[in-house]
Amino acid sequence: MKTSLPPTVMERLARDNATFARDFPGEPTGRQPVHTVYGGANLFTADTVGKLGALARKALAEYAPDAKTLSDVLGVRFHDALYAKLVAKLEREPIEDFRIDFEDGYGSRPDAEEDAHAEAAARALGDASVLPPFIGLRVKPLTEELKVRSLRTLEIFLSALAKTRAPPLLLVTLPKVQHEGQLAVLVDAVEHLERAHGLSPNSVKVEFMVELSQTLIGADGTMLLPRLRRATKDRGFAAHFGTYDYTASVGITANEQRMTHPAADFARHVMQVCLARTGLFLSDGATTQLPIGPHRGASLTIEQTHENCAAVQAAWLRSHLDVRDSLMRGFWQGWDLHPAQVPIRHATLFHFFEQARASSAARLRQFVARAAQATLVGEQFDDAATGQGLLNFFLRGLSCGAFTEAEVTAETALTFQQLQTRNFATIIAK
Repeated sequence: MKTSLPPTVMERLARDNATFARDFPGEPTGRQPVHTVYGGANLFTADTVGKLGALARKALAEYAPDAKTLSDVLGVRFHDALYAKLVAKLEREPIEDFRIDFEDGYGSRPDAEEDAHAEAAARALGDASVLPPFIGLRVKPLTEELKVRSLRTLEIFLSALAKTRAPPLLLVTLPKVQHEGQLAVLVDAVEHLERAHGLSPNSVKVEFMVELSQTLIGADGTMLLPRLRRATKDRGFAAHFGTYDYTASVGITANEQRMTHPAADFARHVMQVCLARTGLFLSDGATTQLPIGPHRGASLTIEQTHENCAAVQAAWLRSHLDVRDSLMRGFWQGWDLHPAQVPIRHATLFHFFEQARASSAARLRQFVARAAQATLVGEQFDDAATGQGLLNFFLRGLSCGAFTEAEVTAETALTFQQLQTRNFATIIAK
């Protein structure tokens, strides 16, 4: 097919299209963890992740031992089969992502102490017999005051890790990013250290945290996030929202800082607008109301036991509402600060997927049957982009354990091979 237009017109358009495709390669491929759990590097040992999983299971057994209790706590219907899936998830894979923390969860310590903890944590990581699917470390910010300390910790950690058994993927998270130069230096440092210590090429990925208003909009008044994404080169993995640092940075008092504050809504939507289809995952923040009872010890009175239960269950409801709000806004990942939050993270996800399972399956079945034609199921009008969204819904539900392979293939009429393509256009083209 030809036109009478000069070839230079098509050549220019080809160049511009190629630039767009480079800047917006599409949704990130592969699995995204549903949460990031973090803990101070000084406390990390080879069995830390296993212990956290045991504590998560213990919390569920103690404060919501059956589906009815969990339903009463969360205010939603959580049937027995879904509860059984939750218990199985906590047995199999309670922690999906863990961050060995040298920042807020670690604090400021003498240099020799942080040096020792960086080396010990790396050795413990290599010695761990059980690891979550994703793991990494969070270094200190690359501000003028902390840049040497931050990069030294990274260097010691990667050097020690290279002498033991490194995971196939290691995530390095940079907090409180002020400008793209900080992220560019981190990427350069990672590339240098990866080569210098013989780690597998491109096995160390980088993430950045949105915790300051300046991380959204730079000094020149333009959006900074696209420049941050470009600074990650091919090592970018995710961008994480830091709810409480961000709201503090815009002058919101501590009593008003919360996941659902309008300022947080604005920042998260800017993240979505700037980073959609750039290949980066997006993660929400954390609920700071922790599920911890006020009373400790083995010999508690009945009243104290009830008070502990009430405190934990109130915190669980807060976590459930925050996670549900994140999911509604399109943020599939968030941070958990305590192992007793983990059961509610998974419970909320499972309920979210279960609630929309039947209607989503019907829409996807009919859409595939009609191939690329738009179709009306109930009151929902679908197009090709919606078809990919429906497919992504089931892929996410599969990866987190809310759905089984048998359930998805039976209800969507797709084969496992079709699901593995992860691409709706590929499925309807065959």
